[in-house]
Amino acid sequence: MNIPSFYLEPANYAADFADLQYLRTEVFVVEQGIPPEIEFDALDPDCRHIIARDAERRPIGCGRLSPAGRIGRMAVLPAWRRQKVGASLLRGLIEQAANLGLSEVSAHAQTAALGFYRRCGFETVGSEFTEAGIPHIAIRLAIAAPAALPRHGAAAAEASVAASRLQTVEAAADATLTLIRQARRLLCVYSRNLDYRLFGEAATVEAVKQFALRNQRGAEVRIIVQEPETLRGQQHPLIDLAQRLPSYISIRAPVEAEDLNFRPAFIANDSGGYLFQLQGDRYEGHWSPNSPPQNRQLAEEFERSWQRARICSEFRALGL
Repeated sequence: MNIPSFYLEPANYAADFADLQYLRTEVFVVEQGIPPEIEFDALDPDCRHIIARDAERRPIGCGRLSPAGRIGRMAVLPAWRRQKVGASLLRGLIEQAANLGLSEVSAHAQTAALGFYRRCGFETVGSEFTEAGIPHIAIRLAIAAPAALPRHGAAAAEASVAASRLQTVEAAADATLTLIRQARRLLCVYSRNLDYRLFGEAATVEAVKQFALRNQRGAEVRIIVQEPETLRGQQHPLIDLAQRLPSYISIRAPVEAEDLNFRPAFIANDSGGYLFQLQGDRYEGHWSPNSPPQNRQLAEEFERSWQRARICSEFRALGL
């Protein structure tokens, strides 16, 4: 599996200025030789900014969206390129534009990066031109019309929530419970051994049960357990529940090396929330109840692993 340990969060231009300045200075001023007075312009305070951070909350990439829907100042540190940081930033900005009701986004793309934008669905407009001494070309992307305004009494979509750092089992357990309760129809869990402190406590198991029962026609809990053999001979409440609700809770085990050797653990629901542990047997990591770009990345990786995994039928045979 290829899930880099980074996450996105909305940036406050004033509060996060030092990080934004660092990223853009490193990439545009130092690396590309763009004058600082051009790089940092009067439009910055009016833009929406997004920032990518590594597991230690260090800034690794950023981008901005102008009020008119122009994406720009896309910067990723060299060490983090080709690890989907740029694509994640771009998706995050496009989602912000859609939430604002914009029907398209545009950009002045450096010609050298045109392939990246084309892979993300952008099309060129006009011919090449020079900006800040670098060849550019105008690009645009039509985005889906925003959903109709909710009817009276319906809940509006929640705004993205900046990721919070996890350091203790208590914080990880609370986040796990929140993600289960917020799930609508699908909950995905990638775990080393279904850590009892996260998945065996009564409140967590009851939350999974209620999730399944309140959505009887469409609820699905998908669990990948890397080391099912470690559960042999143990009583685990979540596995007991899976035996009682086999139509709603499915458990699989990985068989391919890239999945077996994957060290982190994570949870993703279908409400935009996620939890990411840097190591499956530790609790350091980060989580958010609503961070669509990171959620989507984890959900897509989970789906690929799920399709490769085998059904864990031995749980019934072992009488767990």
